[in-house]
Amino acid sequence: MAETLTLVNSLTTTLFNSFLDQTLPLLATAGTEVAPAAHSVKVDEAIVVAGVLLSLVVIYLASKIGGEICSRINLPPVLGDLVGGVIVGVSVLKLIVFPEGGEDGSSSLIMSLLQRTTSLEPEAIVATFAAQSEVIAILAELGVIILLFEIGLESELKELIKYGPQAAVVAVIGVVLPFGAGTLGLISLFHVATIPAIFAGAALTATSIGITAKVLAEIGRLGDKEGQIIIGAAVLDDILGIIVLAVVASLVKTGEIEVTNIAYLIVSAGAFLIGVIILGRFLSPYYVAFVKELKTRGPLLITALIIAFVLSYVGAAIRLEAILGAFAAGLVLGETEKQQELEEQVVPLADFFVPIFFVVVGAKTNLGVLNPAIPSNREGLIIAAFLIVVAIIGKVIAGFAVFGQPGINRLAIGIGMVPRGEVGLVFAGVGVASGALSPSLEAAIIMMVILTTFVAPPLLRVVFKDPLPETESAGSAPK
Repeated sequence: MAETLTLVNSLTTTLFNSFLDQTLPLLATAGTEVAPAAHSVKVDEAIVVAGVLLSLVVIYLASKIGGEICSRINLPPVLGDLVGGVIVGVSVLKLIVFPEGGEDGSSSLIMSLLQRTTSLEPEAIVATFAAQSEVIAILAELGVIILLFEIGLESELKELIKYGPQAAVVAVIGVVLPFGAGTLGLISLFHVATIPAIFAGAALTATSIGITAKVLAEIGRLGDKEGQIIIGAAVLDDILGIIVLAVVASLVKTGEIEVTNIAYLIVSAGAFLIGVIILGRFLSPYYVAFVKELKTRGPLLITALIIAFVLSYVGAAIRLEAILGAFAAGLVLGETEKQQELEEQVVPLADFFVPIFFVVVGAKTNLGVLNPAIPSNREGLIIAAFLIVVAIIGKVIAGFAVFGQPGINRLAIGIGMVPRGEVGLVFAGVGVASGALSPSLEAAIIMMVILTTFVAPPLLRVVFKDPLPETESAGSAPK
């Protein structure tokens, strides 16, 4: 535990120093994303660190309070993280807000507190806010990477391979059905233009593996065959979702689909995952032997994180997602004799970083899109109702497509694929940046993401309410 806390402190300090040394001068002197008035303002690194620390205090309080409340009313604690994030975020208290939401720091209560308690000048607020928000966003990304690494450690590679065909069927149907129904419905029922309709349909294909995996782990179902199929399908969903997003983004930019780009993504995704698993199985005995020879503190955790971060980098570099690399690293290392020891050492690290990710997802959720008093939201609410129905039914039907598994909880598999979470927000963000989405369609997609993200965790608890037979549970328990 002490070694892990030391590592957390070292990672955080290094991250702060590296970011501040390299990024803040750019923000202060030439950053085009910062308001013009802030271009010539020198950012005080100490104040940025103070803002980050205050943000972490708010994030951990929101996570802990929300999690404790949900736990006491028999709801997944991760739902408390999301709700806590909404309360401290842009929708309510505006303690944790981000520039991509249109904020410049003027409405941030943390910035106001810094201005009153430190030497922060009014003209430096924009640049300081941008730097502080970027650090929190990076910590959130580290959170989801470590979460997927931990989930990979807890997952059975043999079980994932065993249920691979079923997971593939669930993933493909869970992408094709919502995408087709959503796109055609928007065009025929709401007379939405083709490209915006395709973009909205693409947003329906996503699955937030982080949220679902966390809930499955909390209710002790991650090692069940349903949990393994859900995780396998969610990983494939991420790959297919990336391909769909790339195709749609290309269509928006050029008006035509680049076949070479699609082929590249498909080949690189398959080669990456299969290659990591094969190479990992070959090299894992050498990894264990190497770790046993190390004499410094934390040899197992440090070397495991190096592998996870390298694979995450490779995943991002070949235009996949970093979280897929982290998950693959966890799968491979979870097959070694050090699995249990490594899992125990990763838990405190996950306790530090993972809540940041979930609270930030909630904080970025703007509930203002639900306000019918705003004219542009009224049309969005009607379209959102349609998208929500398609989003839920499409994934549930995909769950019932599982074959060759008598007695399996197909409804649970479908519900497990429902949450769109941060993945859906990525689709919405890309659509807004490209100019493909109207305000009403943007509001509809965000509302769909909100509802599917928040409804899935309690529904998973309900559909998994009945315990498995003792013999079946024992045979599918996590490692």
